[in-house]
Amino acid sequence: MTLATNPSRSDIHWEHLISLAIVHGIALLGLFPAFFSWKAVGVAILLHWITGGLGITLGWHRLVTHRSFQTPKWLEYFLVFCGVLSAEGGVIDWVGLHRMHHLHSDQDELDPHNSRRGFWWSHMGWMFLKSPAQPLVPRYTQDIINDPVYQFFQNRFLLIQIALGLCLFLIGGWPFIIWGVFVRLVLVFHCTWFVNSATHKFGYRTYETEDDSTNCWWVALVTYGEGWHNNHHAFQYSARHGLKWWELDLTWMTIRLFQGLGLATKVKLTAPSD
Repeated sequence: MTLATNPSRSDIHWEHLISLAIVHGIALLGLFPAFFSWKAVGVAILLHWITGGLGITLGWHRLVTHRSFQTPKWLEYFLVFCGVLSAEGGVIDWVGLHRMHHLHSDQDELDPHNSRRGFWWSHMGWMFLKSPAQPLVPRYTQDIINDPVYQFFQNRFLLIQIALGLCLFLIGGWPFIIWGVFVRLVLVFHCTWFVNSATHKFGYRTYETEDDSTNCWWVALVTYGEGWHNNHHAFQYSARHGLKWWELDLTWMTIRLFQGLGLATKVKLTAPSD
């Protein structure tokens, strides 16, 4: 299967296209006074950190995808659960596709979001077409694909999001739903996607890698340290991405905290640049 230059209807991933359109459309309700409250904004910010920071950046990416450190299994499952609340698809698919991205970064169609196909493609366009990389996910996820907890999270992430929405509605009504679910999802989505797009286009390169990865400070701010992407591609198994003293990496600080508490072990590092 190859990516069509002029895709037909059968090439389009309608489920992704429709669901993302609905989430973005409902998020716009947050602009209306009836669905706005400062408490709801606070809930969205808190959940952005829990789902995007602890979940995607710390859990799905640095812990599970790259195994840059180890935690007790209960903590691993908790961090993965936080990532499930980001609604970025099944965790097994996410991990497998990201591992393929590193193996084929900016080289061919087995990099799902090859940035050399353009900013729009790497940011979100790749999700709207069926990918030839998708059937290969089991090959790259042998460490998690048979774990029943991961299988549950893979198949039930939408139901878990609905349960979160019901809890937020009981606590704060519709403003909590609109901001705590839909606005927050849109923000987490695009922050994550900027790592695929902006950090392969904007910023500086400290290391000569075979891809187009860059270090982009503003992406690092909104993704808790993921914006130091050139560093990451040069040393993909390092738990620390911000290698210069000014490269703020909040996720690395969290890992250091876990390490101090005895909850993070076998932390992989590379020597920081001068």
